[in-house]
Amino acid sequence: MSDRKPIRRALLSVYDKTGLVELGKVLSDSGIEILSTGSTAKTLQTAGIQVREVSSYTGFPEIMGGRVKTLHPRIHSGILADQNNSDHLKQIAELDIAPFDLVIVNLYPFAATIASGADFAECIEQIDIGGPSMLRGAAKNHGSVAVVCQPTQYEMLITAIRAGGFTSQERKELALEVFRTTAEYDLAIANWLGSSAGNEELPLWLGRIWHRKSSLRYGENPHQSAAIYSESGAPFGLVGATQLHGKEMSFNNYTDADAAWRAAHDHFEPCVAIIKHANPCGIAIGSSISIAHQKAHECDPVSAFGGVVAANREVDALMALALAQIFTEVVIAPSFSSEAVEILSKKPSIRILQCSTSDIAKQELRPVSGGMLVQETDLVDAEGDDPANWKQVSGGAVSRELLNDLHFAWRAVRAVKSNAILLAKDGASVGIGMGQVNRVDSARLAVARAGERVTNSVAASDAYFPFADGLEILLDAGVSAVVQPGGSVRDEEVIAAAQAANIPMFLTQTRHFSHA
Repeated sequence: MSDRKPIRRALLSVYDKTGLVELGKVLSDSGIEILSTGSTAKTLQTAGIQVREVSSYTGFPEIMGGRVKTLHPRIHSGILADQNNSDHLKQIAELDIAPFDLVIVNLYPFAATIASGADFAECIEQIDIGGPSMLRGAAKNHGSVAVVCQPTQYEMLITAIRAGGFTSQERKELALEVFRTTAEYDLAIANWLGSSAGNEELPLWLGRIWHRKSSLRYGENPHQSAAIYSESGAPFGLVGATQLHGKEMSFNNYTDADAAWRAAHDHFEPCVAIIKHANPCGIAIGSSISIAHQKAHECDPVSAFGGVVAANREVDALMALALAQIFTEVVIAPSFSSEAVEILSKKPSIRILQCSTSDIAKQELRPVSGGMLVQETDLVDAEGDDPANWKQVSGGAVSRELLNDLHFAWRAVRAVKSNAILLAKDGASVGIGMGQVNRVDSARLAVARAGERVTNSVAASDAYFPFADGLEILLDAGVSAVVQPGGSVRDEEVIAAAQAANIPMFLTQTRHFSHA
C-alpha cells in the first residue's frame, strides 16, 4: 500500500522566481489550491494562474514594506496542524482554517547581498524572517506537509504530484534539506554580524558549513574512508579546481596539491613547486614557467618521481614536454595551453587540475581531540619577510643577486616542514632538510641532498639556531650567506660563528614554523 499523501492546498512565497510560472501551471492543472504572497502572487496571476493572496485570506495587509505578511496564525496554524491529530483538525476547523499540504518557500539572498558589497542597512533588509519561520514549521510537520525550499527541487515536486504526492520518506528528506538550508542561512548572518562588530581578531564563536563535493576511494590509507567537502559559497582554490584529465583525485593527492599550490603562490615570479608527502622536492623561480620547472626538478629528481607539481603561471608546451617525461601524480596551474593539455593527456594517469583563483584562506582550521585550533594563515607577509627590514649581523656588503637568493630562500622555506633548512642558488632550491626533530639533522640533510651544489649556495632556516652547531655544518659545507629569524638566548654565539667565517648573516625577527 502506498503512503503517498495527496497535495490539495499549497502555500507559495519565493524570492527566486526561477521556474515559478511553469510550476504554478502544474499545480493549477492538478487542481491544487494556491495561496501566495505579494510578488509571487502577481507573477502567477500575470501568467493567468488562479491564486488567492495571503492578505485576503488572513484579512491583514502586508505592512512595513513586506516585513510582515505571512506572520499570522491563519498561515502558521495551517502549516503546523498535524493532520493525523483529530484535535488539531477540530481546532483549526472551528477557526475556519484549512491545512496546507505543500509549502514552497525560498529565502532572501542574504549571502549574495553581503558578497556584493552592499551597505549594512541593505544587508539587514535581506535577513528573511517569515520565510525561515514557514520553512521550519513545515519541516517540523513533515508528517503532514511537504516542503520545498529550492527551485532545483521543482522537477522532483512535479513528478511527485503526478504520482499522487510525496511518500513519508520523501517528506522527511525534504524536511532535512530545509533544516540544512536554514542552518546555513542563519550561520551566514551570525558570521557576518560577528565580523561587522570588528571587536576581535578571532571571534568568540565560529561556525562553518561544508558540502560534500565527492567521496574518495579511501583516506591516507586504504582502511580509512574519506571525502572532500567545499565550504559554503562559491568554491575557490583547490576544491574549486576543474580537472581536465586523469584519474580521480585521492586524499593524498589533495593534501600534496594543496601544499604545492600554496608553495608556488608564495612567490611573485614564475614559480614551480614539486611536493611529495607534503614536503618540497624542489621549488624554483625563473624567467619562464618552463625554466622554473626545470630548476625545481633538478633539486631532487629522485624524490620528484610520483610527486605533485604546481605552477603559478600557465603551463606551456615546453614545460609540458619536460613534465611528460617524469611520472607525476598531479599538475595544478591557473591555466594550460591547448598544446600542454594535448601533450599531458597522453599520460593516462596524470591528473590535470586548472585552478583559476589563487585565493588562500585567511584562517587555518586544524582539528584536535575535542576541539579545533584556529590561526591566521601564514601568508609570508609579516614585517620581517621584507628584506628591507632584515638586520645584517655579520659579513660584508652583499650583491643584489645574493640578496635576491636569500629572499627567495626565505620565502621558500615557509613550505618546508619544521625543523627546516633550505639551500638555494640562482632562484632555485638545491638542498632541503625537513621535518627533523633538531636543526642539526635538518642542516645535515640539506647539505647531503645538495651535494656539490652546496658550495656558494645560501641558506634559510625557518626558526633560530639554538646553538652554533647547526650553522657550523652549513658553513663547513660552503654556504655563502644565511638568513634566519634570530631570537635564541645564544644568538651571540651563533653570530660569532658567522663573523668568524666572514659570511653575511641576516636576522628577520620573523619565523615560519610549519608542523602540519
